[in-house]
Amino acid sequence: MKRIQRLPDHLVNQIAAGEVVERPASALKEMLENSLDAGAGKVTVDLAQGGIKLIRVTDNGSGIEADDLALALDRHATSKIHSLSDLESVSTLGFRGEGLASVASVSRLTLTSRPQDSAHAHQIVAIDGTLHPVEPAAHPEGTSVEVVDLYFNTPARRKFLKSEATEYAHCSATFERIALAHPHVEFLLRHNGKVVQRLPAQTLAERIGAILGRDFVDAALTVDAEAAGLTLRGLVASPTYSKASRDAQYFYVNGRFVRDKLAQHAIRQAFRDVLHHDRHPCYALFLTLPPEGVDVNVHPTKIEVRFRESQAIHQFVFHGVNKVLASTVAGSTPQQVGFGQPSSEGVAPAASLAVGTSGATPTLTARPVYQQQSSLPLSVAREANAGYAAMFAGVRDDEQRLAERPALLEASANVGSLAALTPVAAPTLPAGDPDGLPPLGFALAQLHGVYILAQAVEGLILVDMHAAHERIVYERLKTALESDAIPSQPLLLPVSFAADKLEVATVHDEAAGMQRLGLDLAPLSPTQIAVRAVPIWLKDGDPVELARAVIKDVREAGMSRVLTERRNELLATMACHGAVRANRQLTLAEMNALLRDMEATERSNQCNHGRPTWVRLSMKELDGLFLRGR
Repeated sequence: MKRIQRLPDHLVNQIAAGEVVERPASALKEMLENSLDAGAGKVTVDLAQGGIKLIRVTDNGSGIEADDLALALDRHATSKIHSLSDLESVSTLGFRGEGLASVASVSRLTLTSRPQDSAHAHQIVAIDGTLHPVEPAAHPEGTSVEVVDLYFNTPARRKFLKSEATEYAHCSATFERIALAHPHVEFLLRHNGKVVQRLPAQTLAERIGAILGRDFVDAALTVDAEAAGLTLRGLVASPTYSKASRDAQYFYVNGRFVRDKLAQHAIRQAFRDVLHHDRHPCYALFLTLPPEGVDVNVHPTKIEVRFRESQAIHQFVFHGVNKVLASTVAGSTPQQVGFGQPSSEGVAPAASLAVGTSGATPTLTARPVYQQQSSLPLSVAREANAGYAAMFAGVRDDEQRLAERPALLEASANVGSLAALTPVAAPTLPAGDPDGLPPLGFALAQLHGVYILAQAVEGLILVDMHAAHERIVYERLKTALESDAIPSQPLLLPVSFAADKLEVATVHDEAAGMQRLGLDLAPLSPTQIAVRAVPIWLKDGDPVELARAVIKDVREAGMSRVLTERRNELLATMACHGAVRANRQLTLAEMNALLRDMEATERSNQCNHGRPTWVRLSMKELDGLFLRGR
């Protein structure tokens, strides 16, 4: 029988290296964190062959004393913690004291350092874990760590490394993750002697733009939440900027990049009403909390953390992101507080909505004003006039009435219906616009019964009327249900439909819960169900299809889950059934009422499934289509 024996320190380091140093990117992460913990203001990274041949990190931090160089390469030797209380409130990126020792055991490592205000530098060399004597060296203030031939002494492990391009991609991703959280530090990355990335000290918005792209910053919304010692700051991209992968997701806890399932779930929940199918949100978010509120000593690579109050953190992150997404309405420009305004380049002086000097009535002014032109001398045009006059007679009548009395029209008390509209004496415009002009402009026409065309200050607005109305109805249903119950509209004549026994039983058992949803159903017989009332905002929809959809959800999940966990999914289904359908002809008054509702509804930039509800074509883009100005 074999006896228990203590493993040699060198073998222990190599075992630890298997956990800590998975690939060159892992070694680079440990070295960069040490530089930042030393207070470096400039960090330079040199890589060769994707980091397999060479990793060199040079900084201008506080440096290491000559007597401490050997200790820096010893296991569990660190200057960052000294007791259990320090471990329970870690405020540095590194703290275990095993990173450099693990790297040194599987490479040829040279550590050179000159402390600040010191006259000389010293270096120590470790080959295969064996330390050479400390020697004088030439080096400016700061520290350099050079790692050559990673895993040269463990060929089996080296065979698991991927190609040079793959390993470099991982190193570059690690470099960007760390640089993103420290915009005040200057970073330089070279690969095979060529400068790949140069990041000067800059603002957070500039650093995010340099790494994630300026288009991300322009499409992003600012998150700035604070409560009970917690702060959440950063940028989340609008749902239309979502991606098919999670590559553009950066979440930091006290400056440390982490992959935390709790935070990912909270952010995903905040996006659930506005994200399209299997798309993933893009964000760069920085959570700050007291160090004792998070345990970073969970995973060898420190990429996972454990929160002591996980439920509170989940709710804080969810509400912080959800509040920002809820504040977006159609036509609005997100306010980039503290991060700089999105670039306005490329916005040409478009067809505008101008207010006269009296300020009483908005008038349309085209760009530019052309002289009245004579009719074209074509017989075909004259023959077609009668047909067009018949097709668009109603639209032209509306235009004529607006020209004679250009007052805006708004919806009647029944805000869910597009049919009931009443004229008002003075225009009702969204508050907060310095010129008193609606962001989505005024409706011009309807295209193929699907899209609304509107003229706004910047150019042409195209609205998907079904998607837009679906979001409006959905938000009203959510608000009503949160307050108590959704108001219902009794049907003049109840509608009955055939149902199976399980559907009838479901209606019999859950009638009270369905009434909270504004739906009054009653069994007529073992095979018949009557619809007596529907939600007031869905009265123009198909009551039978609506009833079937609700019964199906209640059967599958139960009423309690439908009203809690699956509430939003059910309300989204109800809104879809009640939204205005394609090919329904709308008057100009109805189109304008829909535009005004969009401007006043939260999250109205996307429908319930995450699809955009409207797009804008600027005059510059339109001019480009027709090669104007060339």
